[in-house]
Amino acid sequence: MSIRPFRDIERRKTKVITVGKVKIGGENPIAVQSMTNTKTTDIKSTITQINKIQEEGADIVRVSCPDKESSIALKEITKNVNLPVVADIHFHYKRALEAAENGASCLRINPGNIGDISKVKEVIGAAKNNNCSIRIGVNAGSLEKDILEKYKEPCPEALVESALRNIKIIEDQDFFNFKVSVKSSDVFLSLWAYRKLSEKIDYPLHLGITEAGSFIPGSIKSSIGLGTLLLDGIGDTIRVSLSDDPVKEVIIGNEILKSLNLKKRGVKIIACPSCARQGFNVIETVKILEDKLSHIKSPITLSIIGCVVNGPGEAALTDIGLTGGGNNNHMLYINGNQMKKISTNEMIDKIISLIKEKEIELKNNQK
Repeated sequence: MSIRPFRDIERRKTKVITVGKVKIGGENPIAVQSMTNTKTTDIKSTITQINKIQEEGADIVRVSCPDKESSIALKEITKNVNLPVVADIHFHYKRALEAAENGASCLRINPGNIGDISKVKEVIGAAKNNNCSIRIGVNAGSLEKDILEKYKEPCPEALVESALRNIKIIEDQDFFNFKVSVKSSDVFLSLWAYRKLSEKIDYPLHLGITEAGSFIPGSIKSSIGLGTLLLDGIGDTIRVSLSDDPVKEVIIGNEILKSLNLKKRGVKIIACPSCARQGFNVIETVKILEDKLSHIKSPITLSIIGCVVNGPGEAALTDIGLTGGGNNNHMLYINGNQMKKISTNEMIDKIISLIKEKEIELKNNQK
């Protein structure tokens, strides 16, 4: 049972570009990205991390190429992973050339930092020859010197001017397969920069609150910033930037999209915070179910509510529901209908069994 939103988000109309096999923009699903934090030259570790990132539900992965050894390592890495790889390039244009030739699906660059126009032309030529897209990555922490002198400090107007300048550089080379980001670690600066830029261009936008911090504050900042923009219909691909395991970035990114009904993947658990009315230990039950159901990819909704105050109402809106009752008698629901009473000892195994049955049903319906 899918929950019908009160209002569908009307996404901004953008051009469609490709990052490997993934289409970005237009009416295509919003893609979730992350970035490896292994040494790129440690090929085995990087491949392992990319596979974990993919398993958690990422669509694209970015890999840093700070030196020639790293960009050359992409050849072996891209052969052994399924996700499109974005090569993260800063300053040295030859790293971009090497990355394009060694399997990168996209080059993350700031054309203004690459050097003179002849070097930019070489990078764009390599992108064309190797079917690479480009991300123009503008960051409040690395704006061009003359723009900083003009505006005195990073501000929305400064980020947008930098983006438009770099867009023109690429367009002048007859290249249009690119997306743009205007990131800052400040939520408000990011919000207004993206809003202003979205009024001026129709290229896809890569959203992010850069250097958001550790898991909890970074997740909150990213949820506020990305969620606000997505509600405005702005954004075609997202990355949550955390000082933590990249897999967690994917988890939070997917949860942001799921909370806005922009992505349907995995088990969505609606659970109460628990109180003295609870008929079973809600918090512990939810933790166990999250762990045991994390491998499920089909979109299934599950409500875990400790008592009858809100339990039946939430169960009416989910595929499977559990409402706590007295005397160790809890009620199971399927598609909003009461199924049977069940004890605390058996409820977790029963819910897992029902979820698996629902997954099989959904997969069969897709055939």
